[in-house]
Amino acid sequence: VQLVESGGGMVQAGGSLRLSCAASGSTFSINDMGWYRQAPGKQRELVAVITKTGGSTNYADSVKGRFTISRDNAKNTMYLQMNSLKPEDTAVYYCNAEGVEVTRRGIGAFNSWGQGTQVTVSS
Repeated sequence: VQLVESGGGMVQAGGSLRLSCAASGSTFSINDMGWYRQAPGKQRELVAVITKTGGSTNYADSVKGRFTISRDNAKNTMYLQMNSLKPEDTAVYYCNAEGVEVTRRGIGAFNSWGQGTQVTVSS
């Protein structure tokens, strides 16, 4: 399963961005999905996760109340609405998905990462 992020860019503090993560492949079923970010010189950290049906979400304390994660299973796409952005939100944002896929070898689990999209927030 391949994941492609989009929607990153440069914005001033207080602004908003909406990230998208589109999944593609042959035959698959996605369970949990999540957004992670990695700032220069820092480890990759969890930003938000969402369950298969979207009924449960969790956020890092640093983004609670400002970011909203959602997904559209019909489109195999996940979103991250980011409001009230701060300079400390500057990072490369990655999407992650895990689930089950059908390959030539049969049915197996997958855990995929996107290539990342840069978000830069200026003060």
